[in-house]
Amino acid sequence: MKTKYIIYTLLALLVAFLIYNKFFSKKAKQASAATAGKGKRKNGPVSVNIMVVKDTAVNNQIDITGTIDANERVSLISQTAGNITGIYFTEGTRVKKGQLLVKVYNQDLQASLQQYEAQMILARDINNRNKILLQKEAVSKEEYETSLSSLNSLKAQADVIRAQISRTEIRAPFSGVIGLRNVSPGGYLSPATPIATLVNIDPAKLTFSVPERYLPIINKGSKVSFTIESSRENFNAIVYAIEPELDANSRTITVRAKAPNPKNLLTAGSFAKINLTLDQIPKTIMVPTECVIPDLKSSKIYIYKNGIAVAQNVKTDLRTDTKIQVIDGLKAGDSIVVSGLIQIRPKSPLKILKVIK
Repeated sequence: MKTKYIIYTLLALLVAFLIYNKFFSKKAKQASAATAGKGKRKNGPVSVNIMVVKDTAVNNQIDITGTIDANERVSLISQTAGNITGIYFTEGTRVKKGQLLVKVYNQDLQASLQQYEAQMILARDINNRNKILLQKEAVSKEEYETSLSSLNSLKAQADVIRAQISRTEIRAPFSGVIGLRNVSPGGYLSPATPIATLVNIDPAKLTFSVPERYLPIINKGSKVSFTIESSRENFNAIVYAIEPELDANSRTITVRAKAPNPKNLLTAGSFAKINLTLDQIPKTIMVPTECVIPDLKSSKIYIYKNGIAVAQNVKTDLRTDTKIQVIDGLKAGDSIVVSGLIQIRPKSPLKILKVIK
C-alpha cells in the first residue's frame, strides 16, 4: 500500500516539474519575451515593391476557340445503278477537277448511241438533199421540214443517251484529296452507296463565335491568328463572312475566315485556339493583375503616398495573361504597391525595397 502512495507522489512531482519548466523557467520567460518582441515588430513598416504607373498602348484582343473546316467537302455517289467496271483513283491521293474516278457498266447505252449516230448520218444526208432540192423547187417545203424534224429528233435521242452515259462516269467535281473508298471493282453500285469523300482544304475555313459586344468592330478583312494542337506553327486567317443574326441562346455571332494551307498542316475537324485582335487602344493604364484587390462593389489598389499605403478604388476593363486595364481611379505617375499586399492595411507604413519600371 505504501508503494502505491510513493508512485502517486512521484508522478505528481513530475507533472509539477514539467509545468514549471514550460511556463516559469528562465527559458520560458525568454521565449515569451521574444514572442512579444515579434508582435511589436509587426507594427513596423511593411517592405514592398512599387511600380510607377504610365500610359501605354495596348491591343484589344480576345482569346476564343474555333473549328477547322474544309473549304469544300462532298460525299461521292453515283446517279445511276449498275456494276462497277473500273476504279481510277488511289485512296488518300490528290485528284483534279473533272478526273474520272469510277465507271459503271454502260455498254448497252454505248450501243444505243452508235445506232442513233448511224441513223443521224443518213437523216443528215436526206435533209441536205431536200434543202438543195427545195431551193430548186424540186420538193415541197413540207417534205424538207419532215426530213429536218426527223434529223432533230435523232439528235435529241442521241443527247439523252449521252446524258445517261455521263451518269455512269463519276468524276471529281473539284480538285482535292480523296478519302477511303467504300466500293470494289465488279460490285453493284446504287445511288445510295457512298463511294468516297472528296475534300479540298486549301484554303481551310476557320469557324468561330464572338460575343455580341464585339460585333461593331468585326468586319470582312479582319485578321485572325490561331494555333492547333498538332502543330507548333502560328497560322493566320482573314474574315470573309459573318452570320447576319445572333445566336439567341449564347448571344454570340458566328464568323468564318479562310486560312492558307499549302503544307496541309490544317485538318478538317481540328480544334483551334484563336487570338483575335479587335483594335488598338493608343493610351491607357495597364497594371499587374496581382495589384488589383477585388471588393464587394468595386476593386481597389494600394498607392504609395508619403510613406503610407492609401487604398484607391478603381474601375477595370480588359485583361491579359498578366495585366489588367484600369480605366478609372489611377493616373500616370501614381506609385502602386505590387508586393506585400496581404500584410497591408489602409495607412500602413511602407518601406520601399524596389521600384519596378
